[in-house]
Amino acid sequence: MTILPDTNIRNLSHHVGEEVRLTAWLTDKSGKGKLQFLKLRDGTGFVQATVVKAEVSEAVFELAKRLTQEQGVTVIGTVRADERAPGGVELSVRDLASVSTTGHEYPITPKEHGIEFLMDNRHLWLRHRRPWAILRIRDAVQRAIVDFFHQQGFIRFDAPFFTPNAAEGTTELFEIDLFGEDKAYLSQTGQLHAEAGALAFGKVYTFGPTFRAEKSKTRRHLLEFWMIEPEVAPSNHRQNMDLQEKMISFIVGRALQECEVELGLLGRDLDKLRPAAEGNFPRITYTEALEIVRQHIEAGDLPPNVQADVQPVEWGDDLGAPHETILGYHYDRPVIIERYPAAIKAFYMQPDPEDPRVALCDDMIAPEGYGEIIGGSERIHDYQLLKERIEGQGLPLEAFEWYLDLRRHGSVPHAGYGMGLERVIAWISGIDHIREAIPFPRMLTRMSP
Repeated sequence: MTILPDTNIRNLSHHVGEEVRLTAWLTDKSGKGKLQFLKLRDGTGFVQATVVKAEVSEAVFELAKRLTQEQGVTVIGTVRADERAPGGVELSVRDLASVSTTGHEYPITPKEHGIEFLMDNRHLWLRHRRPWAILRIRDAVQRAIVDFFHQQGFIRFDAPFFTPNAAEGTTELFEIDLFGEDKAYLSQTGQLHAEAGALAFGKVYTFGPTFRAEKSKTRRHLLEFWMIEPEVAPSNHRQNMDLQEKMISFIVGRALQECEVELGLLGRDLDKLRPAAEGNFPRITYTEALEIVRQHIEAGDLPPNVQADVQPVEWGDDLGAPHETILGYHYDRPVIIERYPAAIKAFYMQPDPEDPRVALCDDMIAPEGYGEIIGGSERIHDYQLLKERIEGQGLPLEAFEWYLDLRRHGSVPHAGYGMGLERVIAWISGIDHIREAIPFPRMLTRMSP
């Protein structure tokens, strides 16, 4: 007896002309006369299986007609090449068996559903083409990040999720009651602890969930998201920007290499991603960025989603989302904006010795209106200056004594940055809202499923 190979949809192209066994779920079907077309998925991809009445038993053909959406099936059939099909193949069915029952009608039918309905049923929507493609891209990006830092000689260094204070002087923290005796907060960054790691190991990165209690409903914000935060000692501002560019180019290159099918399902224009994989990111100062924004506004040359009444930025004010969108459309690849006013940046950022009004910091803005994806800086390494900054921002000095210890004992110039994982995935995928870039988004208006 011939033993058929068990395979999956992603590998069907390696079995053209062969008979295989495949276990999958039915996503949709159609039929006409003596033909039934079954659209199947198995977690690795999607394929159409054709059931011809003359080529199967009566029982098999009747089963094909009775199958309901998301019913599990085992299919035996021959793999046929078809250039028109996703993946370049389809399946000609010889035998078919049900491996699950569906006692209830599946709620997500092949019709248009509103986003809130789909998010309410996120646990089921994950099975469908769009989220399937986005979250496979997420997986590829995560693996690329780990591979990149491993190749660069970094070690992964895990920071705590509970913290006694705000790292950046903000009140946008989730407070935790510690058994009625004290308070702690969900961490908004792993950076401060990563600095301790860098002074011990040289090159480290943290990679984990981060929490921001921002009452924001914009398409760029989540209450819980994932951050990658490398720290390097010794290092400086220029080297820090070099590392950011190298990492983003590596990630985008990997996505283009591994995720062609997924990006195709999303209709992503790959030509808009390729420049980022090439590197050579433009670098401009905050002051230069303000001038570019002003020129676009005065000329009425505004990209989509930017209101006509947008105003230029005054020196000393932060860039808003519309201004980042303008800058993103000004370039065909990410742009690095450096040397922001020190007064609007975090207390730990090193002042520029040539102009103390600005900090040796940068933001990386993604193209196509996706906004900031990285924020980084050279860190203050002088004990006295850091102490003055903490006190000057009214932060509790006792909570930062351990952080000051890093400056008391063998401090050197060092630098690092944070990258928002979901923002990068949204940009690479070409999706409109960051909520689709994470399996189960936590937002101001959503805590389930």
